[in-house]
Amino acid sequence: MMSKEKYPIRLSKLSVGYNGRALIGDIDLAIQRGEIVTLIGPNGAGKSTILKTITRQLAPVSGKVLFEDRLFTDYTWKELSKKVAVVLTDRVKPELMTCHDIVATGRYPYTGRLGILSEEDEKKVDEALEIVHAGELGQRDFNSISDGQKQRILLARAIAQEPEVLVLDEPTSYLDVRYKLDLLKIIGDMAKKKGITVVLSLHEIDLAMKISDRIICVGGDGIRHIGRPEEIFQEERIRELYEIDNGSFDPLFGSMELPAVKGEAEVFVLSSGGSGIPVYRRLQRQKIPFAAGILYTNDIDYRVAKILAAEVIEEQPFMPVSDAAFARAREMIRNCEEVINAGFPVGEANRRMQELAGEAEMLGKLLTV
Repeated sequence: MMSKEKYPIRLSKLSVGYNGRALIGDIDLAIQRGEIVTLIGPNGAGKSTILKTITRQLAPVSGKVLFEDRLFTDYTWKELSKKVAVVLTDRVKPELMTCHDIVATGRYPYTGRLGILSEEDEKKVDEALEIVHAGELGQRDFNSISDGQKQRILLARAIAQEPEVLVLDEPTSYLDVRYKLDLLKIIGDMAKKKGITVVLSLHEIDLAMKISDRIICVGGDGIRHIGRPEEIFQEERIRELYEIDNGSFDPLFGSMELPAVKGEAEVFVLSSGGSGIPVYRRLQRQKIPFAAGILYTNDIDYRVAKILAAEVIEEQPFMPVSDAAFARAREMIRNCEEVINAGFPVGEANRRMQELAGEAEMLGKLLTV
C-alpha cells in the first residue's frame, strides 16, 4: 500500500487573526516540496498575518498548521529552526553585532549549547554572504548598513540555516532592481535545485508572475483565489483584488498602466512591433489624447494602445489592411493636429501604412521619431 504523501506545509481549516478574532478563515492549502507559493493583495489584507501564523509568531484562531503532517506546535523550537527559516518585515536592531554575526545565528540550531561555530559552520556563513553578494559587509556593524543591505543579510541568515521551508514577508522591500532580480534567482534556485519549499508575500505583482508556481489572492475578507499565475493574473481579477479604478493591469506585460487621457484624439501615432509604446506613454504623461493605428491585434503595440489611446484602429492578424480601416485612418489624419511616425516594418499586408505616412507628410502634419 502506497504511503500518503507528506506535504511540507498543510493548512487545514485555518483561521488567522488577533486576540481570538478571525480576520481570514477556512484556509485549506497543501504546499508541495520545492513549490514557490506567493501571497498577493492590498496592504492590510492579511498576508503578513497568515505568514506569522504559519511560522508560530501568532497562534491560529482555529484550525491547524502542519509540517509533514505533524502540528507545528508539536515541534520544539530547535527542531523547527532546522526545518523552517523566516525573513519577516519586522526590523531587527541587535546591539554590537556584525553582519557576519547575524548570518552566523542561522547556524545556531546546529551548534552545541555554547553556540560555538565549527569550521564547517563558518564556511556555510561565508557561502551565504557570497550568495547574496554581501561578502564585503561581513565585518560591518549591522545597524550601520542600509535597509536594502540589511534585507540581504537577513536572507543570507536564512540560507545559512539550510531550511526545508523558507518563509519571506515582502523580501524585495528596500532592494534596488539588481538585487530584486538576484533575490528571485536565489529563491528559484533554492526551490528547484534544492527542493526547498518557499512561501512569500510580494507587493510587486510583476515579480510574483515570474517567480511563483501558485498565487494566493488575499483580500481583507478572506482568500479570494488560489491558482497558477496564468489563471490569477487576468485584468478583471487583479482589478477586483486591488479595487483598481484609476488605471489598468496588462496581464501580458505584467504592468500597471495609468488611465487613458480623455477627449478627442489630437495626435495620431503610426507604429508597429513596440515602436509606439514609448510614444504612447510620453503622450499620456503630457496629457495629450491620441489615436493609434493601423495595428494588428497580435501586435505588442496594440496591447498598450488599447489601454492608453482614445481610439485604436485595428486589423486582424496577417490580413491586408482593409478599406474600412484605411478610410478611418485617413479620416484620423485629417482630424488630428499631428501625426507621429514611430516606425513600422512594411510587408505585403500593411503596405498601405506607407500611404498614410505619405498623406500626413503632404498635409504638413508628419513628425518622425
